[in-house]
Amino acid sequence: MKKEFNIIAYTENHIGLLNRITIVFTRRKVNIESLTVSESAIKGVSKFTIVVETTEEQVKKIVQQIEKQVDVLKAFYHHNDELVYQEIALYKVATNDLLESDKIENLIRKYNARILEITKEFTVIEKTGHKEETQEFFEELNQFRVLQFIRSGRIAITRLTIERLSEFLNERDKILSTTN
Repeated sequence: MKKEFNIIAYTENHIGLLNRITIVFTRRKVNIESLTVSESAIKGVSKFTIVVETTEEQVKKIVQQIEKQVDVLKAFYHHNDELVYQEIALYKVATNDLLESDKIENLIRKYNARILEITKEFTVIEKTGHKEETQEFFEELNQFRVLQFIRSGRIAITRLTIERLSEFLNERDKILSTTN
């Protein structure tokens, strides 16, 4: 049965790695729903957060394939309840529509969104939350004609007390120091 999974991959930051990782999904005919890459808490290590909808058997194979990439240190997969995650969305509306009534302002308050910028022509609104929340806000706001809309990929951290990557790197360092 297909479910939503979050693949977290810790990598060195090298040219071409993103392409090599996405090819793993293409070969297995799995669509990437969301992909975000950023620095991690460990200096020199990047963190890929990839959201897919597939079977658990398939996601295990994908993680194994990702780990075979030379620049990948370690990869894991998680269910949504094992993570704290958010996305950010930006909405652009005409400033006139905002000023004509208090309905847009009420929606902004209802959804805990915030105004980032106001010009004569447009207003940019920001909303963070899960995809469903940012989409629901878009649908309600769109009755006032959203001019532009964009949502980021998912960012996530694990609920685990100890980061498994740190454990892995510590074990690897112990093994390397005993073999030298």
